[in-house]
Amino acid sequence: MRSRVWRVTTTLDLTPARDTDDCCPGASCELLDADESEALAQVFKALGDPTRVRLLRYLARSHDGTACACHLPAALGISQPTLSFHLGKLHDAGLVTREKRGRWVHWTVLPEALAGARALLGIDAWCTPDGCPPGCCPAGCC
Repeated sequence: MRSRVWRVTTTLDLTPARDTDDCCPGASCELLDADESEALAQVFKALGDPTRVRLLRYLARSHDGTACACHLPAALGISQPTLSFHLGKLHDAGLVTREKRGRWVHWTVLPEALAGARALLGIDAWCTPDGCPPGCCPAGCC
């Protein structure tokens, strides 16, 4: 007795949808242009390290949004060379600026540099050393 092999075939319709009703809707907003995308990618890349996130937040929450480099290693628990490396990355991304005062460098966050990232993430408010907008942070955090 011989066994039989059955072959089952089917045909799939792989033609692209011609009617937009057959397709899901596209994005309801405009795409970023190449320059904006590159600038935002640099910001997010700079913030891709937890030490830099901590450093940026520390600077933003410091008096007048400025802190002397002499206080930062102890405050963050990192060495001076590590601090210099991370501040350099934040500076290259345009997130902080430096001002030499005597023999020390004071670092300041540039909130306007984060405007594109805040807009992309849907964050309308920015906490400042004077406080946060209503509803921004848990009660008593600032």
